[in-house]
Amino acid sequence: MKKIRKLPKLLYADSKGNIFDHPYLKMAGMSGNEAVIPDLVELIPLPEDSRLFTIPDTPPIAWDEKTRQFKTVPVVKERGREHKIQAVSAFMAPGYVRNLLPACDYTKKHIQLPLWSYTAVGWDEESEQFVVAATRVDSNENWLPKNYDDRKLDPLVRKMLKEFPNNRLLEQLARCAIDYHCFAAKNLFYRRWEAPVPTSPSCNSQCLGCISLQPSDCCPSNHERINFVPTVEEIEELMLPHMLNAPDAIVSYGQGCEGDPIMQADMIAEATKRLKDKAKGQGTINFNSNGSFPDKIRLLCDAGMDSMRFSMNSVREELYNLYYRPVDYSFKDVVESVKVAKKRGLFVMINYLVSPGVSDAPEEVEELLRFIADTEIDMLQMRNLSIDPDFYNKEMKVSGRGIGMYNLLERIKKEYPKVQFGYFNRTKETFYPKCGV
Repeated sequence: MKKIRKLPKLLYADSKGNIFDHPYLKMAGMSGNEAVIPDLVELIPLPEDSRLFTIPDTPPIAWDEKTRQFKTVPVVKERGREHKIQAVSAFMAPGYVRNLLPACDYTKKHIQLPLWSYTAVGWDEESEQFVVAATRVDSNENWLPKNYDDRKLDPLVRKMLKEFPNNRLLEQLARCAIDYHCFAAKNLFYRRWEAPVPTSPSCNSQCLGCISLQPSDCCPSNHERINFVPTVEEIEELMLPHMLNAPDAIVSYGQGCEGDPIMQADMIAEATKRLKDKAKGQGTINFNSNGSFPDKIRLLCDAGMDSMRFSMNSVREELYNLYYRPVDYSFKDVVESVKVAKKRGLFVMINYLVSPGVSDAPEEVEELLRFIADTEIDMLQMRNLSIDPDFYNKEMKVSGRGIGMYNLLERIKKEYPKVQFGYFNRTKETFYPKCGV
């Protein structure tokens, strides 16, 4: 990958969404609520399968090398006329963690932005390509869009629906695959890799960025939540063939189209026991959860789970509570669940929902290092939090910038070299790769 040798140019869009590079103003980024100049080590060419989009009614902020100042750019002049412009953002292909947010004047914004992850992007004139503030944290290419050709999907969905005509879980996953383009759901029909097992219509968190349930006056959710609890038989009917026949098979509870599976822990424990008994060592069973009930985590460990991933936006209790808004559980319960899973011998991951300026804030960094030492987790999945960055920063009461996401990764790796970085769940055969991460 070619290195970026000088600060890229500012990108902006006109009212029709056409994207241009500015003749002399340079790209900036945001860490928390502060504009910053990207360090060149934080920049990479825009990954294949990424997308660019505009941020409506939001003028970009640029770095002016002549005046050595940040500058809000609401208009550009062309042929003697001023034209109103808007900021541009990148939505990256999976496997990359963003280092900076788009630099723009969010005070001009009239709406709360949809639930996507927003990344700073610019134009490198030397190499004639888009560049983003990002770092690759996972080399697994199974989840790239190029592997999910919908032209091959429809007949596979129809065939499986005929094979299991009374399975409600299959109907749910068919909708997820076709209507919501969920890659995990598509994997079930392709009979490969990680397949999802949504089970819970209820949740005991009220996340600000929940993608399956949002209040009517907020941004729309990305999915409709499952409205029933599948039976053990429905789960076994779909997931046992996957475990037995799919390459690199993972069966994974806890998906975007549900609440939290810990609310159905008793049923999931029974289904997992059956799958483990009949799969005879084939396939990996994973549990994604908020980890709110340590006793249920013990139950699920005993049932035969291979790995667990616990979701957190922060390891600081105050920020965790501001985002998750837990009901009838505490942050201490989550930490206890992480420790329980690790002590029971599972591969333990943190689904770390990151946002520059929050995740790399000096206080967060120190607390994260203590958390790693205390829990002995195996992996940090550095997942870009999909939420309006201005809304999130205000809700988290952000003031100031972070140390830099790249610097955060470097410090963790230096102090805890055994901790793996990632973006995706793994099969049990690859929990601890010999060649490192």
